Amino acid sequence: MSTPENVTPLKIADAARAIRHVFVRDLMLDAHIGVYQHEHGRTQPIRVNVDLTVNEAAHGDLIANVVSYEIVVNRIRDIVNEGHLKLVETLAERIAAACLEDERVAVALVRVEKLAVIPEAASVGVEIERVRPQK
Repeated sequence: MSTPENVTPLKIADAARAIRHVFVRDLMLDAHIGVYQHEHGRTQPIRVNVDLTVNEAAHGDLIANVVSYEIVVNRIRDIVNEGHLKLVETLAERIAAACLEDERVAVALVRVEKLAVIPEAASVGVEIERVRPQK
């Protein structure tokens, strides 16, 4: 199967720049999210994807020496469980900020999709990229 012209393949890992790609694919959660009154007081399904550009370091086969996708997933769950948010943009920003708390993460690319909002669409949502400020 060929890649469509309008899709650029994602390549983050880079040996020459000592960059590792840590990712979470299709994390399905139920979230209290939405602007409209009918979206309050109930959950709706969302899908979260995260791609992290991570500065490599010797890991010695120890989880403490890597950016753990389990920790990333647990932090996303915590953010979703904090309470109702109006916008997927706000959720994406909070997820990106949480990922960038780990100093090894240089860039966080976050996509949040609502899956049951518009019947004719498989999903709607937002994708953001946030970069660690240079010191």
